[in-house]
Amino acid sequence: MKYQTQRIAYWYFLCAMVLFAVQVLVGTLAGTVYVLPNFLAEILPFNILRMIHTNALIVWLLLGFFGAAYYLIPEESERDIESPMLAYAQLALLMVGALGAVIGYVFGIHEGREFLEQPLWVKIGIVVAALMFLYNVSITVLKGRKTAVTNILLLGLWGVAIFFLFSFYNPGNLALDKMYWWYVVHLWVEGVWELVMASILAFLVIKVTGVDREVVEKWLYAIVGLALFSGLLGTGHHYYWIGAPGYWQWIGSIFSTLEVAPFFAMVVFAFSMAWKGRREHPNRAALLWILGTPVYAFFGAGVWGFLHTLSFINYYSHGTQVTAAHGHLAFFGAYVMLNLAIISYAMPHLRGRAPYNQILNMWSFWLMTSAVAFMTFTLTFGGVVQIHLQRVLGMTYMEVQEQLAMFYWMRLGSGVVVVISVGMFIYAMFGPAREQVPSRVTAVSPAE
Repeated sequence: MKYQTQRIAYWYFLCAMVLFAVQVLVGTLAGTVYVLPNFLAEILPFNILRMIHTNALIVWLLLGFFGAAYYLIPEESERDIESPMLAYAQLALLMVGALGAVIGYVFGIHEGREFLEQPLWVKIGIVVAALMFLYNVSITVLKGRKTAVTNILLLGLWGVAIFFLFSFYNPGNLALDKMYWWYVVHLWVEGVWELVMASILAFLVIKVTGVDREVVEKWLYAIVGLALFSGLLGTGHHYYWIGAPGYWQWIGSIFSTLEVAPFFAMVVFAFSMAWKGRREHPNRAALLWILGTPVYAFFGAGVWGFLHTLSFINYYSHGTQVTAAHGHLAFFGAYVMLNLAIISYAMPHLRGRAPYNQILNMWSFWLMTSAVAFMTFTLTFGGVVQIHLQRVLGMTYMEVQEQLAMFYWMRLGSGVVVVISVGMFIYAMFGPAREQVPSRVTAVSPAE
């Protein structure tokens, strides 16, 4: 570890993994309700389980982004983080807010808006924590070396904070509410989060491949340009059926189709850089996650998004299990795997060890990715059946749900495997650090 304040990232990654475990466990409980409808009905109704599942996902992904920033910015800026105390206070505030929100959800205290259910005091706490973070990292970058990685990362992180402000606006008109609601949800995950993703991926590629920074930065700017060009107006694919003007069907269809481009560019970028570098990095598990991230992001956010983004297809598919298939694979590929990649790379440095527990880490990779892929195919096929029975033949919703029971059981099985693989990953990263690399590898240079 080159800079002492990089140690801050360890605690962010640890808290992120705690919430990751909560997310997948609660998700499995929610999946159980699909096949056993009265399961936990009196204690934790399905809407509360789903709320905790989605909110834990968002918070732990953000904690991963923040941890990644605290890890890579000192190396990129060539100076320590401006205020470690402020960084730890930010973490404490976020965790208190997350705990308070969960307790509130259990007792029915929430705002009811999907993904933005947090009570007002939690939202205010999130904004305060974001301001603390942005001040800390922005001052660090401004006083140190500026690189394309830190510039794009800061642009993305500032965008995360700015677009979250729309969560405070809750108009009485439902159509207007949904238009601004997507300013947070879409412009986060299909806009500024993609900038965060591209910058972290670029940092990792530089470290593990040894390719010249200038080459990586050219790719980075091209990917970011594609992401912003397609993602901003791509918001239109959410405006098809909410009462917005009809021209959004054309805008949404065209620009949503183009949203495949930046994810495909990320795949080409990662693999071409790995081939160009031709470097046998000792942290093979991290390299596996790094290369897997753009592949799963391309299929989840790109291909599965394109499957039902055109308005004349979305007319039949919206709100079905096809949407759930896309959502699970896109979040997993684009952001979950990215966080697991940076954690796999950074933890040996943070713990002062050679890359460790790699076999277990790689097993968790293959189990997790296989289970999520199986879940995606299951939900996709179930969604196609649902579309035909419900939207074409006109069967009622509950009649169709009975026909989908087999798909829900398979989804539950894959969810259990995900839980097991997440446990394996957490143990591999935070458990005993057993070295499982050739004996000639005794240390990892901070420059790698």
